[in-house]
Amino acid sequence: MKKTLLPALVAGLLVSGQFAAGQSTRSSASGSGRTATTTTRKKAVKKAVKKPPPVDPTDGDNVDGDDLTVRRAAVNALGTTNGSVLVLDPNSGRVLTMVNQKLGLKAGFTPCSTIKLVTALAALSEHVVERDTVIRLSRVVSFTLTTALAHSNNPYFATLGNRLGYERVAHYAQMLGLGEKAGLDIPGEQPGTIVPEAPKFGGVGMMTSFGEGFLVTPLELGAMLSAIANGGTLYYLQYPRRSEDIDNFTPKVKRPLELAPNGIADVKVGMRGAVDFGTARRAGYDSNEPILGKTGTCTDFSSSSHMGWFGSFNDVGRHQLVVVVMLAAINKSVSGPVAAGVAGAIYRSLSGQHYFTTDVGEVKPILPQIITTKPCCDR
Repeated sequence: MKKTLLPALVAGLLVSGQFAAGQSTRSSASGSGRTATTTTRKKAVKKAVKKPPPVDPTDGDNVDGDDLTVRRAAVNALGTTNGSVLVLDPNSGRVLTMVNQKLGLKAGFTPCSTIKLVTALAALSEHVVERDTVIRLSRVVSFTLTTALAHSNNPYFATLGNRLGYERVAHYAQMLGLGEKAGLDIPGEQPGTIVPEAPKFGGVGMMTSFGEGFLVTPLELGAMLSAIANGGTLYYLQYPRRSEDIDNFTPKVKRPLELAPNGIADVKVGMRGAVDFGTARRAGYDSNEPILGKTGTCTDFSSSSHMGWFGSFNDVGRHQLVVVVMLAAINKSVSGPVAAGVAGAIYRSLSGQHYFTTDVGEVKPILPQIITTKPCCDR
């Protein structure tokens, strides 16, 4: 009779939550059961949470004057991700398309590790480092400029920044077009910001490795990358909208860059390494049409967004492009490697349409107009 009543008694105690003294084993087992049930319910709740609706990055864009072949490739590659894509001709400064113009024209975002391009060019030009100089960061870790760019090593670039000091870093950032409008009469464009002093936390090293304190726009990054791609000429970016403006387009030089003679060539090696074996491997697609670039991943506390950047250009003779991808999200779903994948999809799409090989025999030399002759950034 007692054996028959025991299961019912235990069941009653479990339901009521009352346990007699000395039943710690049963209590523990019962607690585990409740924890498992709670975990299952939490998982069920998580599954029930709706994902945010997909973003339409093209909403409100003006496509007048865009190269529609390039725009379609950019729109398809970006999909429903919140971000902006800018595509330029680096040899003239013409904007071929900008997807999500509202975001791309804003007053700037933390550039994350794309600032390392400024650091590298400054360090080479100031003879702080050479391309093959080995900097030992620990007993077993060391980098050259090439491998540090390829793998986006923060301690390496913090070391360069501390050796350069704030004044020299700010000088080269200004020379490369940061902190000022990159475009010439582009409606709605806002300039970024050069940090006015070294950050209190982390000092110059945080500036030169993470971009702390800087705000950079896709247009500013695109103009700087164009200057690297074309060998040292910083163009005003122009976004012609009417057919007659496109037919009569004249490049306008902002200024030539005063860099070390081999500075751009040395930085290009590291940018190629980023795509071939480093942080931007998702961008690579064809060794015959190589891509050079720099990723950036960080949190922009000014906008409460996680950022994913990829600034790039392809190394081809005809229809060379600069492609800047900037992604922003409230979670960590975006990153520099993800942005590199978006850019890679754009290059692949255009290559598949023979965009980089068409009209080879119709190249017309265009003489640029120099409209700024005053040297930049007097020290």
